[in-house]
Amino acid sequence: MNTNIRYNYILKATRQYIKNHFEAEGSGHDWWHIYRVKNLALKIAQTEDGDSFIIELAALLHDLDDWKLNGGSEESLTSVWLMKMDLPDEETQKVLQIIHEVSYKGAGVATPASSIEAKIVQDADRLDAIGAIGIARTFAYGGNKNRLIYDPAVQPEMHTSFDEYKKTTAPTINHFYEKLLLLKDRLNTKTAVQIAQARHQFMEDFLEQFFKEWEIKN
Repeated sequence: MNTNIRYNYILKATRQYIKNHFEAEGSGHDWWHIYRVKNLALKIAQTEDGDSFIIELAALLHDLDDWKLNGGSEESLTSVWLMKMDLPDEETQKVLQIIHEVSYKGAGVATPASSIEAKIVQDADRLDAIGAIGIARTFAYGGNKNRLIYDPAVQPEMHTSFDEYKKTTAPTINHFYEKLLLLKDRLNTKTAVQIAQARHQFMEDFLEQFFKEWEIKN
């Protein structure tokens, strides 16, 4: 089979599989999040290079085995799917490595990306976590996990391990300080940094207004 035809078949099948899998997901990690990450990654790749097939495939699959969604299952749905697609081992390993490197693991935990493809997909995922959509997703996730919106008695924590970060049950506003406001300075590509500026400022403005209203100052 011609390589381009094979790639197009795999991407089309993967898009449909992921759309079906995440269609009813209500935590902010739904199909439309994945759709946006895929589009952001391809947009970044236009100026930052990288293998567009690997980038799109990894972006589509990046949440399939996410610990926040799969209940700690040890079965890799991603590996099973790539095997079903008969993807060569070298490309499979590239995709799995990117997915492993995408996730944020705590404010005090380094998350280096080892390839331009991983840097691009990581940046795309982080861009969708900030700005107006990032705010909406954050409160969707907090509500999905029955978390308080805010509690002045609970201070943000700069988690120094992935285990600490995974175990947190802090109010949603804390997540801005524990992750979202830090992402602007943890991006890899110039293109993503440029996109992040306005999104970051929007979050700063939101928090300023939030605390004014909390204190009945406006």
